[in-house]
This record gives sequence, structure tokens and C-alpha cells, in this order.
Amino acid sequence: MQKIMKKDEFAELEKFRIQMQREHILQKLKEQGYRVTKQRIVVIDIILENEYGSVKEIIYRASKGNRNIGSATVYRTLNMLEEIGAIHRRNAYQFSDMGNNESGVLVLLENGEEIHLNVEEWNEVMQKGMEACGYLKGKRIISVEQKNPVLA
Repeated sequence: MQKIMKKDEFAELEKFRIQMQREHILQKLKEQGYRVTKQRIVVIDIILENEYGSVKEIIYRASKGNRNIGSATVYRTLNMLEEIGAIHRRNAYQFSDMGNNESGVLVLLENGEEIHLNVEEWNEVMQKGMEACGYLKGKRIISVEQKNPVLA
């Protein structure tokens, strides 16, 4: 029997995913010698929580929430995130997997244990999990994309 995820369970999972991605980005910035400021964190959070097609949308959202963030701050932050490989600007500003061997997922268990899965391991877990839940019916996953969910 397949389990259908409730809205609040999905929301908690999404919050966790955003927090893990945020921490990964902030760690990469520190490793590259960039300062992590409140304004940069605001811009990163805006991009993580939404998908924006233009810098103007990000500037509007950032300045609406914090008057100390100007367009120069947003542009510098976006350039910095692009330099470290965290975002790409093809169709919209969205975070990428940062293209390194460390990408994948970090699973935290209730006993405090952490399980690090690289991309290949995560793909295997996804494939087997979706098969077990009856979603695939003998098919193979070729791609997984994140979409901003609309919860009713």
C-alpha cells in the first residue's frame, strides 16, 4: 500500500530540504573566502524559496523585506553565487547541484545519526523507493526536477 504524504509532512520535508541546501551554500561561500552577511542570506533565502526569472524580481522581493538591500547587493550576491557554481541563469535564478562529488543529500535520523548519500546512491534510493511505492511499474527514472509545490 502506498503512503500519500500529507500537506504538513510535505511542508516539513520542504523546509528541511531548503535548510540543508542553505547550509551547503553558506559553507561553500565560507570555503571560497566570501563573507556571509545578513543581506546575502536574505537573497539566498529568496532564491531558495521561489524561482525568479529576472534580477528585478529578486531585487523587488529583497527590498520589500529589507530596505537595507539594494540592487548592487543583489547583483553582487548573484554573481558570487554563480562564481561558486551554486546558481545558473539559464531560464531563471535557481540553485544547481553545484556539480561536485560532495553533492547529494544528507539524511538526519532521529537519533542524531547522519547518512551522506552521493548522487549515485541517492538516485538508487529514489529508484527503489518509487518502485516499492508502485509509482514506476517497471520504468526507470531518467531525471528528477524540483518544482515549487502548490499546496491546497
